[in-house]
Amino acid sequence: MKLTKYEHACFTIEKDGKVLVVDPGSYTTDFVAPENVVAIVLTHIHSDHFDKDIVASIIDKNPDAVIIAPKQVTDVIEVFETRSVDGGDSVTIEPFNLEFFGSQHATIYGEAGGSDQNVGVLINELVYYPGDSFTLPNKPIDTLALPVAAPWSKFSETIDFLKAVKPRFAFPTHDAILSATGKGLPDTMTSRFVPDVSYQRIDGQTIDV
Repeated sequence: MKLTKYEHACFTIEKDGKVLVVDPGSYTTDFVAPENVVAIVLTHIHSDHFDKDIVASIIDKNPDAVIIAPKQVTDVIEVFETRSVDGGDSVTIEPFNLEFFGSQHATIYGEAGGSDQNVGVLINELVYYPGDSFTLPNKPIDTLALPVAAPWSKFSETIDFLKAVKPRFAFPTHDAILSATGKGLPDTMTSRFVPDVSYQRIDGQTIDV
């Protein structure tokens, strides 16, 4: 499979000529809707992960693509095909097998964030992305999309999450709120505190997974 990382929390997975899009949100300015998209995964309703115009542009090119998301998201999508999921659900849309984990967004402050639905997604038993949470998949993970900057997190939690998951490889995500200079800080600190995990920034790149 090939993984392409876009700005903030968006990435795509390509296998056998088919494409899966994950969290195309408003902070992702470098994304251009590809062809051959079979599904779009939206981990939660926040606009930096779910931009209605970007989703519409994907469906315009790929009218048979299915949007897979928590019910809080699918309830506001009226004209496209959707499938609601929660933690514990599995969905297969060839050539992708998707497993979902957790159900709630991490708390930002008070009731903010924590009352929203959120799912983590494991793609083909290889790539795990928790959305806006530190939900553990509790199974071996090869590649982890690691949130490194958010109003709902602190860096010690990021490191603890990475250590708990123990992937072979991790790349940073959810970091559009950082400056170009600021992105170097979590990169340096992550490599320092978790040296046994291969960690690399892959912004704008395509890698094999």
